[in-house]
Amino acid sequence: MKRTLYLLGILLIVGVLLAACGSSAGQNGAQAVKTVIVTVQAKGGNTPSGFGTTLKAVKERGHLICGVNSELPGFGYVDQQGNYKGFDVDFCHAVAAAIFGDPNKVEFRPLTAKERFTALQTGEIDVLIRNTTWTLTRDTELGANFAATTFYDGQGIMVRKDSGIKKLEDLQGAKICVATGTTTELNLADQMAAHGIKYTPVVFEKADQVYGAYDEGRCDAVTSDKSQLVSRRTTLKNPKDHVILDITLSKEPLGPVVRQGDDQWFDIINWVVFATFTGEELGINSKNVDKIKATTQNPNVKKFLGLEGEMGQKLGLSDDWAYNIIKYVGNYAEIYNRNLGPGTPFDLPRGLNNSWINGGLLYAPPIR
Repeated sequence: MKRTLYLLGILLIVGVLLAACGSSAGQNGAQAVKTVIVTVQAKGGNTPSGFGTTLKAVKERGHLICGVNSELPGFGYVDQQGNYKGFDVDFCHAVAAAIFGDPNKVEFRPLTAKERFTALQTGEIDVLIRNTTWTLTRDTELGANFAATTFYDGQGIMVRKDSGIKKLEDLQGAKICVATGTTTELNLADQMAAHGIKYTPVVFEKADQVYGAYDEGRCDAVTSDKSQLVSRRTTLKNPKDHVILDITLSKEPLGPVVRQGDDQWFDIINWVVFATFTGEELGINSKNVDKIKATTQNPNVKKFLGLEGEMGQKLGLSDDWAYNIIKYVGNYAEIYNRNLGPGTPFDLPRGLNNSWINGGLLYAPPIR
């Protein structure tokens, strides 16, 4: 409809100009042309019917419902006190902070890989933030939209050090543990077929089952995202007895997922992620944000922290939405280091997950 009205407007303008060209000529033979501005407005506007429904429902409920993993240390797990922790969990807190100014106004819904998309499609959750890979098929067939990638990963394989397995071809005839309903399962099949390697997949629905079977010796190897392998190795009986092979089977861009049909909500989730990137780019973190807010003269920082520009209102949020993310959850570096970086059992190098200013892939559009 919008495209049709736009074309009609252009045709009206062209018609007026042609009519003017057929009128009396000027002294030098040039045609006298009268500029006419035509304004066309669609009845009822162009806002999709689902626009704004998710944010409204979340505000009326009083909290966010976030679908997460509960079995992946470092990303999404339940600690000894019963609290959800992890990298993905912190992005749920960031969304709650942006909406409510309170990072704790979030309910966590633990989901298996098999359950996650159904829970999103049926409205059981508002957003899925659960180590989920962005693929073309998922983007087009599940009624889902993938927001900005929060973690760039790749699929790997873990084996026992004394197995003698060094390369993919050494897995000929092997039993390999893998989670069902995942891109991991499909990538493994594709790579083994491409290399002519016969193997037996041993599939389970839950991560605890996958790694439990591997630890018990029911599989010769286990495969998943490399970050997950690093995480789950720490939970095995003898972590030092296992090694992650220097093999990458796939690209695994991981990030939040929302339902299609509500562009406002899609924008909010995107810009929550971008705010964590921007905070790191600008050198603003949870410890210095108040001082910077009180003293800054930088127009870009002012827009970011809600001091001018009304950036939050454009998303349907308060103008201090990004300030609240940084104040109560932190910038991307803080989130990463707290859950996966130095001082954690994983000590994962940031690699591709560095800011673009440090040679990584994390890049946020301007907030202006």
